[in-house]
Amino acid sequence: MSDTALDRMLDELYGRVGEKAPQPRLSATRKALELMGDPHRSYPIVHITGTNGKTSTSRLIESILRAHGLRTGLFTSPDLGYLGQRIVVDGEPIAEDDLLAAWAETKPFLELADAQLAETGEPPLTFFEALTVLAYAVFADAPIDVGVIEVGMGGEWDSTNVADGQVAVFTPIDLDHTERLGRTVEEIARTKAGIVKPGRSVVTAAQKPEALTELERAAALSEADVTLEGRDFRVLSRTPAVGGQLVDVQGRAGRYEGLFVPLLGAHQAQNTAVAIAAVETFLGGGDQLITGDVLAEGLAGASSPGRLQVLGGGPLLVVDAAHNPHGVTAMAAGLAESFRLNHVVAVLAVLADKDAEGMIRAAADLVDEFVVTTAPSDRTTDPDELAALVVRVVGADRVVVEPDVARALETARGLAEEHAGQPEADGSADAAAVPPQPGVVVFGSITLVAKAIELVREHGWP
Repeated sequence: MSDTALDRMLDELYGRVGEKAPQPRLSATRKALELMGDPHRSYPIVHITGTNGKTSTSRLIESILRAHGLRTGLFTSPDLGYLGQRIVVDGEPIAEDDLLAAWAETKPFLELADAQLAETGEPPLTFFEALTVLAYAVFADAPIDVGVIEVGMGGEWDSTNVADGQVAVFTPIDLDHTERLGRTVEEIARTKAGIVKPGRSVVTAAQKPEALTELERAAALSEADVTLEGRDFRVLSRTPAVGGQLVDVQGRAGRYEGLFVPLLGAHQAQNTAVAIAAVETFLGGGDQLITGDVLAEGLAGASSPGRLQVLGGGPLLVVDAAHNPHGVTAMAAGLAESFRLNHVVAVLAVLADKDAEGMIRAAADLVDEFVVTTAPSDRTTDPDELAALVVRVVGADRVVVEPDVARALETARGLAEEHAGQPEADGSADAAAVPPQPGVVVFGSITLVAKAIELVREHGWP
């Protein structure tokens, strides 16, 4: 039974309709914020959506803006164990006492909005709608100079979209949440394009043609200017380095060379370029060069927990929040590039509404063995059903079922340790290189990654 103030607050918040059933509306969030005096209108906003890379790109943008001397607010989804990780002020997740105080101030307005909604036959604010109101209020009270706001789902009717973003940022758009956003990339892009606001600016990563068409259509209708990767900015080169990579970027305002980015994978280089273009657009309409010291400091201070995050060695343990085929493809490429691995064991759990087969196929060439487990979510796929799918894709000799996450990690570690000291799978050897090692990668569900991080924090690895 919950017995602390934080537990009681979480019970109240999570007692609302959860994120698995968002309401396609803005009216409820807008009503609650109006009752509070529209706190979200007291600061400019950079608004980020897309299918993959949203959180990393949001964190990069926030860190660069903060290095520029601005007091920032960052709202991302989801968290990896502490709700306050979603609401960050000036680089620090909101402290528990501050979160409780903000909730005490916000709760009466939420209840009043609930009552007004009930009078018109509408359901009360959902969990995410209430959390959005809370975050916008926290940022106004801080106060902040700029909010960096990640969309929860989609864009057009996502509760964060009550705000008027000065810059709408789009990371790559692909298939995900198809039951809510549409069955095609075109439909999903149309929904996400709803964050484009009249007379504002759009910054987008390179997109599939059908997605780009929808973004450009939305921008034209809103008379918003469009900055496009590959045309207006780009990654010029990238070189893997210890703890990250060195990246050269052609931005809107100029060229930036030798940038150290403490994140792994080609997709993070792309996210960096998008973030730089977004900051250039926000600060000076694309004409103002970000000074070298500011950019170096901003990138050095960026982090993206749960994205190719190394939790331990002997064997290597990496967690990644990839939960769709596009994300798993990027994860696999990042792992192969960043580490010399002779045997990879995956700990896998997938939520029921995700493309499990697509994820398995995307990882099949990298992963030697799968340990199938259960995500800490009421939407988790039954591990036996998921294992049967893995067997159909990769064969029975590469699959183990262990429903308990802690035991799944132990099993994966044991399987990986059997290959310690062995050469790489392709038989290559390079005496001058770092010797190959076995590795464990946890992916498929963000809730699974959060649980793995919690277990390693509490019990260590190995």
